[in-house]
Amino acid sequence: MSRIAIFTDKAPAPLPVFNQAIVANGFVYTSGSIAQDPATGKIIDGDIQAHTHRVIQNLSAVLDASGSSINDVVEVNIYLADMGDFAKMNEVYETYWGDVKPARTCVAVKTLPANTDIEIKCMGVVSKPWNIQAKI
Repeated sequence: MSRIAIFTDKAPAPLPVFNQAIVANGFVYTSGSIAQDPATGKIIDGDIQAHTHRVIQNLSAVLDASGSSINDVVEVNIYLADMGDFAKMNEVYETYWGDVKPARTCVAVKTLPANTDIEIKCMGVVSKPWNIQAKI
């Protein structure tokens, strides 16, 4: 099995201990993404809805660099710092996926990186392998 590490500057740079995503056997597996501004690496201002938009935009950039897209996602895992944010997060989440929504898990956790309120990771099908941007 070959694995390809993915990197795009259109999403926040990962720490040295992981990659933004890995492509393997026709699938892309993203690392968790938080509401970081890709240019500064800092958590953006705003509420759970602003953070959810930013996280999904970051993931979309990583998916694009992986030869995939938001529409190719088959599974999503969401981690919330407060399950009280579930409904507001869902309002934003619903705007990104069409009629066939990915399988999904959403759990509340004690603490997230940078003490933020949401982290999302996903897995998708690589539909455009010629578009993969490998980490160099």
